[in-house]
Amino acid sequence: MSGTDGDSPAREDEPTEVDLLLRVARQWRHSGHPGDATGQALSPHQERALLALSRLSRRAEQPGIRISVLAQHLGIAPRSATEVADALERAGLVGRSPDPSDRRAVLLTPTARARHTVERVQERRRAAAEQEVSTLSPADRAELRRILTLLLQG
Repeated sequence: MSGTDGDSPAREDEPTEVDLLLRVARQWRHSGHPGDATGQALSPHQERALLALSRLSRRAEQPGIRISVLAQHLGIAPRSATEVADALERAGLVGRSPDPSDRRAVLLTPTARARHTVERVQERRRAAAEQEVSTLSPADRAELRRILTLLLQG
C-alpha cells in the first residue's frame, strides 16, 4: 500500500495527515517572532493570547475579559492563562482591573500599546502566511483553505 493515491491507507512508517499538519504548524510557528515595540520578543503563546484578548475585548459587553474566559478560548488551563497574562502585563500590553460583578475576579484589558502590537503581529502573520503558501497555485490554496475550514468545523 503506497498511501499516495488518496484511497490507500498510509504505510506504518509514513506520517499521518495529522502528523504532517502538526509538522507544518510547528515549522511556521518557529519561523521567527520579532519583538514588540520595545524589542522584547513575544512568545507564540503570548502572541496568540494577545490576539485572542483583543478579539474578545472588541466583542465584550463589559470592559475587559476574565482570565478564565481567555483560558477557555485558548483551550489552556487558567493557571497557564494567568502566566501568559502576567508576561503581557510586564510587557505593558495588558492592564488588570477588578471585576465589578465579582470582587475575586480580575479583568484583562489590552493597553493602547497592545493595539499597536496587535496590528504589527497581524501584519507580520499575514506576510508570513503569504510567503509560506506562495509555492501553491491559487487553486491549491483555495483547496487548502476549504479542507482546513472543514477540519475546523468537524
